[in-house]
Amino acid sequence: MAVVNQYKFYGKTITAAETNTLLSPGATETLIIKSLRVTNKSGSNTPTITIKNNAFEIVNTQTLSTGTSVEILTLPLIVEGSTSLTATTAGTVSDGVVIGISYLDINKEITT
Repeated sequence: MAVVNQYKFYGKTITAAETNTLLSPGATETLIIKSLRVTNKSGSNTPTITIKNNAFEIVNTQTLSTGTSVEILTLPLIVEGSTSLTATTAGTVSDGVVIGISYLDINKEITT
């Protein structure tokens, strides 16, 4: 079995109040998230965001101040294979809520 490590970035702009799957590693992958940054692009609206790791709330209904960015994590977050990291936005997000994730993808390749 070989292990392949890749540093990656994922970004998404959300413009509707909805639930989005951000990352969903395969069965042979483990993700270590180093940074999860959220930006509210609106100058007047204060939407909320809830972030879940495999249905467990990491952030529960955090209000996003107008025109600001916030780093969600203070420590690394593990997302195991065959699970998902999701974000749910509520309120007015038409100006955009931007999510940026920097992470290490550890892929355990099975060789025969």
